[in-house]
Amino acid sequence: MKHPGPLFTLLAGVLLAGGISVADLATGTGAPPVAGAASAVGAASTPATAPPATTTAPPATSEPPKPEVPARADYAGKVTGGGASIAVSARDGHAIAYLCDGKKLEAWLQGVTVGGKLDLQGAPDAGLTGSFDTTSATGTVTAAGKTYRFTVPTAKKPAGLYRAAPKVKGKAAKVGWIVQPDGSQVGILTTDEGPAAAPPLDPAAATATVDGTSLTAEAISGLAGNGAF
Repeated sequence: MKHPGPLFTLLAGVLLAGGISVADLATGTGAPPVAGAASAVGAASTPATAPPATTTAPPATSEPPKPEVPARADYAGKVTGGGASIAVSARDGHAIAYLCDGKKLEAWLQGVTVGGKLDLQGAPDAGLTGSFDTTSATGTVTAAGKTYRFTVPTAKKPAGLYRAAPKVKGKAAKVGWIVQPDGSQVGILTTDEGPAAAPPLDPAAATATVDGTSLTAEAISGLAGNGAF
C-alpha cells in the first residue's frame, strides 16, 4: 500500500485552510473590522452637550447726586402766576416763611427742616411743603383757603424777610416785609383795625416809620442767624 505523496499532502493542507476560512466567513467570525465603525457608534451614542449659557449682568446704575443743602439760607420771590410774594429763611434745622400780597393776605409759617425738606405750619390753617438747596426753594403754600406754587431764588441782603412789632395808637401791632432780589418790596401792617399795606422799608438801614415813629426792623435771616418766629 502506497503512502500519499508530498503533493497530495500539500493539496490537502490548502483545502483544509480554505475550508476553515470559508467557515469563518459563514459564521461572521472572520469578517475584517471596518475602520472607524466603533468611533461612529460611540459618537452616535454620546449626547451632544450644549455650550454653557452666558449671562450678562445689567449695567450698574448710579443715583444722581443729591443737591447740597445749606445750613443757612434765605429765599424770596413771587408765587407762580404772581398775586403774592413769599420769603423763606432756613437756619440750622429751623425755617420761617412769610406769604404776603401787600393788601390783606398774609401768613407766617414755621417748622423744622430735615435734609432740605420743608414742612411748615401756621395759623389759621396755613401750611407749606417743599424743599430747598443752594439755589432755590420750591413747593406749595396754602393760606386763606388758597394754594400757591412757588420756586424762588436765594436772596442776598438787603433782599429777604423783615418783621417788626411796633405800637399803633398805643396798641401792639405787627408788620412784615419781603424785599425781592430786584429791590422791590411788599408788606402788610396788621393792627386792631385789620391789615393794610406796610409803610416803605429802607432795606439798607432796615428802618421804617410807623404811626409817626421810626423803628428798626428785624432781618429774619438764615445767613446771619438773626430772627425768631
